[in-house]
Amino acid sequence: MRVCSLSLVDFRSYAEAEVVFAPGMTAIIGPNGHGKTNLLEALGFAAGLGSFRGASDVALIRDGASAAVIRCSGFRDGDREILIEVELARAKPNRVRVNRQPVARRRDLLGVLTATAFSPEDLDLVKGEPAVRRRWMDDALAAVRPSWGALRSELDRILRQRNTLLRQAQGRAVGDVAITLDVWDDKLAAVGDELRIRRRDLLAAMEPRIQRHYGHISQGQGDAGVTYLSSWGEDSLAEALAAARPTDLKRSTSTVGPHRDDVLLEVGGLPARSHASQGEQRSMALALRLAVDAEVRECRGVEPVLLLDDVFSELDAGRAAALLETLPPGQRILTTATSELPAGVQPHQLIRVVNGTARPV
Repeated sequence: MRVCSLSLVDFRSYAEAEVVFAPGMTAIIGPNGHGKTNLLEALGFAAGLGSFRGASDVALIRDGASAAVIRCSGFRDGDREILIEVELARAKPNRVRVNRQPVARRRDLLGVLTATAFSPEDLDLVKGEPAVRRRWMDDALAAVRPSWGALRSELDRILRQRNTLLRQAQGRAVGDVAITLDVWDDKLAAVGDELRIRRRDLLAAMEPRIQRHYGHISQGQGDAGVTYLSSWGEDSLAEALAAARPTDLKRSTSTVGPHRDDVLLEVGGLPARSHASQGEQRSMALALRLAVDAEVRECRGVEPVLLLDDVFSELDAGRAAALLETLPPGQRILTTATSELPAGVQPHQLIRVVNGTARPV
């Protein structure tokens, strides 16, 4: 997998931008707030990751513009050319095309350009709410096998319908409401049980990698642990939904299901969210990203493009060097705000970004 060029129109801080990338390592340098991260964010969006900063699509459109355009060209499967075009609009649906052909869903890009993004926001994987870790798990499922991304979309659709019905029921499930609720419970149970199985299996497959990467980056300081926490125990979701129906009717929302699950992250046997140091939390977040990258490489036989947004600045010299050693091969595109690159970084290409303008050095 390789990115060759990126073209932007009215994306974030860029009125226009054209960037060509080297096949090896590209370092993007420049002061904070001048647009370095925006380039990586656009690449991640073209790869189907959305905004790795958690921004809405409209927030990616430059102030004063009605739409933003991302064009990304590259190669996959050795010499197969790809062209991804995305138009984000304020007042109409987004448009996505691959090799000039329309694509119905943005998540379908996950099977076209594969990328792994590392960013300072990854610390939320450890410190943030359960929803952040659920999104990481579901993004990992879609990255390992793009067709699995449909499970989360289907779950969200069912939950919207079920929760609407619960609100309409006003605390009582009788007549047609009870019959319709049974239908949505059956749908939720089928999709929910499958999604939990997929998540658990993937987490179990990645656990040795997470432990290995954490141990390397942290230089042997503590052991990492990951445990899937289900909101409905070991029963089937159908049984759990039946038991929770009175509570769901009272609260007008679905209280059990994979949308309430979490992943417990531990360092040295203690919860990383509350007991780990900043360096340990950062090492854990990096280990999570590297584990997904390794799983994608093994299961799909591709080399994801690595997007590293200012990740070295928050690591001490030892952890930064350890991260460089453990990075997998392939194309790497990184940003840094310092004038001097981290020790061990030897880019094939240097791009300087100043005031929304990107130029090769």
